[in-house]
Amino acid sequence: MFSKVLDGRKQPVRGLWERNGRYYAQLTVENPITGEKKVRRVPLADKDGVPVPTAAQAIGELKRLQTQRSDNDMPSVGRTPKFGEYAARYLDFISSGQGTKKPGTVDKERSVLAKWTEHLGGLRLDQIKRMHVNRFIEKRMKAGMSPRTANLDIISLRNVLKRAVDDGIIQRLPTEGLRPMKTTVVKRPLFASAELERLCKAAFETRVNKLGEVVPVSKNAQEFVDYIKLLAFCGARRNEALGLRWPDANFEREQLTIGSSGDTKNRTARVVDFNAKLKSHLLDMCKRRAPDSDWLFPSPQRGQKDLGARSFQESLKLVRRHAKMPGFHFHDCRHHFISMAVMSGVDFMTIAAWVGHLDGGVLIGRVYGHLANEHRKAMGERMNFGPGLVPMAA
Repeated sequence: MFSKVLDGRKQPVRGLWERNGRYYAQLTVENPITGEKKVRRVPLADKDGVPVPTAAQAIGELKRLQTQRSDNDMPSVGRTPKFGEYAARYLDFISSGQGTKKPGTVDKERSVLAKWTEHLGGLRLDQIKRMHVNRFIEKRMKAGMSPRTANLDIISLRNVLKRAVDDGIIQRLPTEGLRPMKTTVVKRPLFASAELERLCKAAFETRVNKLGEVVPVSKNAQEFVDYIKLLAFCGARRNEALGLRWPDANFEREQLTIGSSGDTKNRTARVVDFNAKLKSHLLDMCKRRAPDSDWLFPSPQRGQKDLGARSFQESLKLVRRHAKMPGFHFHDCRHHFISMAVMSGVDFMTIAAWVGHLDGGVLIGRVYGHLANEHRKAMGERMNFGPGLVPMAA
């Protein structure tokens, strides 16, 4: 049962109540969405969420809430949903096609938010404090998480809470003012053409399995090699290449359209002009084209439907292990393409257009600019003016 709180003069404090040793503020607040007004009894706690222990502190917190109300900065009317419930609603929204996020991004967020839901437990949205966020990051860092992953985890949490702000459920983010952790960008190794050829050759070789049987390194060696070479010759991301169809390859104009269905990272189609290697490779692939499929990489389990391959990840694991190239990833093919373009003297703006960077080549210059400098220096050292040409005396 609630009872009034008395001040030092034994007078009841307006709007302040106590029950079972806990203090409550009684306020009339307005729902920011519907405009409906309701009387609420708000449990009083300090900035860390700890219940205030004395009447004097309760009076101070009451005044703070009254100030928030006058500034239209009060929490929403009624009990806010638990984080897990609201995160599920958020995921339903972004996976329903109403949002702008791709399925792969939604899957990643779903995985991260499951960890946040486990950590935050039954906390309601307006109960989440900075200390809860910090403890989650501390726990993840102790488990070996990188600072970059920690920053991505915070972004996933912030996405949910931003939507709660938009819905008028909470007024501020507990991550407000939280600085991202410092990260160190690991320099990606450049795999030369000879190394890519070694990887492709390994796909056609044999290995001994756990039963002692001699089996092919990869059951779909030809398609895997075609995929690796295409990535290296056009700079497509791995999922962008899986989405390519034969109508995307225009041999008359000598251009390859990537993302004609809007399935690129930035949902914008782009055109890669043929280079000699790309043209030759596409013509070679065309000779082996499956007659019942439009896909450059049709699914071997497509049956009566024309389905594209979903992944070559398992083949990559087997092939790179056999080739003794454990550090190789599909993205290294894109890195190879950009590096070769830079060292061939192609301008950064053109390279950016080929690989789908919308910054006009700024990122290319920042990440790969050193290759251009090294290449020019190497070319300068190779300059040969022929015999008989000696420097003139000053």
